[in-house]
Amino acid sequence: MAVLDWLLDSDPAIRWQVLRDLADAPPAIVAAERARVATEGWGARLLALQGEDGQWERGALFPSPRPKSAGQPWTATAYSLVALHEFGIDPRGDPVRRAVAQVREHCRWEHAGQPFFSGEVEPCINGLTVALGAYFDQDVDGVVARLLGEQLADGGWNCEAEHGSVRSSFHTTIRVLEGLLAHERATGGSAESMASRRRGEQYLLERKLFRRKSTGEVVNPAWLECSFPTRWHYDVLRGLEYFRAAGDPPDRRVDEAIELLKSKQQSDGTWLLENTHPGAVHFALDDGDGRPSRWNTLRALRVLRWYEQ
Repeated sequence: MAVLDWLLDSDPAIRWQVLRDLADAPPAIVAAERARVATEGWGARLLALQGEDGQWERGALFPSPRPKSAGQPWTATAYSLVALHEFGIDPRGDPVRRAVAQVREHCRWEHAGQPFFSGEVEPCINGLTVALGAYFDQDVDGVVARLLGEQLADGGWNCEAEHGSVRSSFHTTIRVLEGLLAHERATGGSAESMASRRRGEQYLLERKLFRRKSTGEVVNPAWLECSFPTRWHYDVLRGLEYFRAAGDPPDRRVDEAIELLKSKQQSDGTWLLENTHPGAVHFALDDGDGRPSRWNTLRALRVLRWYEQ
């Protein structure tokens, strides 16, 4: 109970998700708390940072001018919208609809000036675009069609395919899967998109979410650490969160990943922030690596709830 109290003693962005996913609160209570995301705390702060040009930091993927800092800056429009999505801000509220309309009208990708919700050429970015478009009620059907045509023979996707890569990337594949799932939920999807998403799921499951199919070795030790925000990076908790969101009964091939997640729970019932991806941010959402993380604790507990039910 103490962990639940600790989670609820936080920003509305976390509180409403705890009420929905862990506390089984009545829908009216959840909706009232969710409505606060746009007017209080992180959600309100982030909305207020949108510029008069309709963008965050005058850019789609990168601020303009780009700051001199370690890592990729996370303060431009794309990752600002990702944060609002992760906060679960109500996309139907007037402030959010106005903000998204400004992005649709004025934000262009750096790659070749494409309108934001038309996507660009990299499937990792287009997966992000589809997830955001589906959430914020924008037409991204054309981006989905492009992604379906770019699925590789092994079932996944890779941003390096245009440079000749024929092997998929966990980073790109999770992004596309999240987008296809969101689009399916928003529109009903199509037989083709559902089949494509299922093939992508098999890519991850065949590798037990973090192992090489060929040797069984861990692909990247960093994927065993819990990050938030995840940015463009894959990790085991992100993979598990996808399967939880998809809502199917757990496949036995996630068992090892679940045991890894359980092993990371601290004696006080929390999970730590382990691997912050460097780069400029608008403001911090946790207390730093090695400290208890409300975000990771919420995400881990709801994954385990899905798995155990």
